[in-house]
Formats: sequence, structure tokens, C-alpha cells
Amino acid sequence: MKYPFNVRIYAIIQNQGKVLVSDESYDNWHITKFPGGGLEFGEGTIDCIKRELWEELGIHINSVEHFYTTDFFQASAQNPKVQVISIYYQVNLENPNQIAVKEKPFDFGLNSIKQCFRWIDIASIEANTLTLPVDQVVAMKLKSGYLE
Repeated sequence: MKYPFNVRIYAIIQNQGKVLVSDESYDNWHITKFPGGGLEFGEGTIDCIKRELWEELGIHINSVEHFYTTDFFQASAQNPKVQVISIYYQVNLENPNQIAVKEKPFDFGLNSIKQCFRWIDIASIEANTLTLPVDQVVAMKLKSGYLE
């Protein structure tokens, strides 16, 4: 029996020693992750990250550079018979300060869409700052590269 794959595309957006994260809530499951989402059938990975950032942040991106692709097996949290493959891109924005951010995690306010964004300091980031296992690996790679 063959099992399906779920390809996820995420953005690493940095600004003045900080990285952008997304706080989201699904069915009372709160997660902190990097901005991005699922690759749609017929879509390339760069097109996906451009679409995701437009949908989530209302921004167009200047340039992208590959940062990391999952190099270990990761089952989906929703379905252990689905393998998740995550691709991360370093994304450069002309004006990262245009992004509407919150100071506190999960500060959704009255917004019916349970998603908000905030900047976190790269030097103080820990693996458990992010919820998803692959994001945790990426966070540590980002931190080690930042501190070199």
C-alpha cells in the first residue's frame, strides 16, 4: 500500500535580528509556526510561497532562496499515514515593517480568522518556541547560523 505525502512550504522572514512566526488555532489546537502552508496540485514551490504570503500577509515578495528541506521522516500530526515534507525559503521583503504584528502570542482579538503574526528574537529562540517538529529543527538551524 502506498501512503500519501503532504508538501508544506514555509517562509523564513527576518528583520533586525528577529524572525516572523505565525500563531494559529485550529479546533482548540494552538500552534506557533513559520508562515506558509500546503502546496496545491499543479503549483510549484516558489509559486506556493508567493501565494501563501499573499493570502496570509497581503504581501508580495522580492526574492526567495532555499533554506532547508526535511531530510528525515515526519508523519502528519493529523494522520500518521501521511508523510510531511516541508520546504523552507529565506524570503526577502522590501519593507518587513509593513506586516501587522502582535506583541503577545495568540492575540487574535475579535478576528474570526484565528491567526496572528509576531516577531521573535533569533538569538533567544529555542526549539520549543515553535510547535511543529520540522519547524523546531529549522529554528535551531536559523539560530546557529545567526550566531556564527
